[in-house]
Amino acid sequence: MYGNVDIKLIKSLKDKKFRDLNGLFTVEGEKMVREAQESGFEIVKLLYRDEIGEETMKKISQMTSPSPVLAVIRKPEDKPIVVGDGIFLALDSVRDPGNMGTILRMADWFGVKAVFASEDSVEFYNPKVVQASMGAIFRVRTQYTDIPALCRQFRAAGRPVYGTFLDGENIYGCGLSSDGLIVMGNESNGISAATAAEVSSRILIPKSAESRAESLNVAIATAITLSEFSRRK
Repeated sequence: MYGNVDIKLIKSLKDKKFRDLNGLFTVEGEKMVREAQESGFEIVKLLYRDEIGEETMKKISQMTSPSPVLAVIRKPEDKPIVVGDGIFLALDSVRDPGNMGTILRMADWFGVKAVFASEDSVEFYNPKVVQASMGAIFRVRTQYTDIPALCRQFRAAGRPVYGTFLDGENIYGCGLSSDGLIVMGNESNGISAATAAEVSSRILIPKSAESRAESLNVAIATAITLSEFSRRK
């Protein structure tokens, strides 16, 4: 059951190319595997350290300390996400796996309907994204798309498109809708010019007058923004 072919396949899933080729990804740890089991995702294989041995688990694990259990999971089929009521999130070139995973966790916490990402964003099923999501990857709907086109789609449907900018209107004083799209930008460069042109409402998370910080981490900014939208419901 755990022959060389299986081990080679599981090790290959460390690379995006092979995750895409096989339509598979891995999760590790008892909590994460339990989250996967309780989701609608198909679990292809479960491997326990006590059964396969410490050395074999070290070979296939992507963690510093191999966990007691690892699951190989099939990626879900892509299904179009329909624009509807509620808050949706768009990530414009978010490339750090830790940020992406944390943002998925925030989306889960605040009830975001779906998370869209530009094609140049980090992969949702990157191992570091999966682990940082703390199970949210199994609950939040995700899709890669053209973000400027998505913004136009929301505006055509009569729904606002919010973007976070340093020259935006104070989020704590402006009107916010319970429906619409929130765009968060790249860690270094913020929202791209092409996407910014499609934003209908520019918002700002204000900083203290004494602060010398240039910007907020995108995951932290997302949490603050979603919290304020949630508070206004």
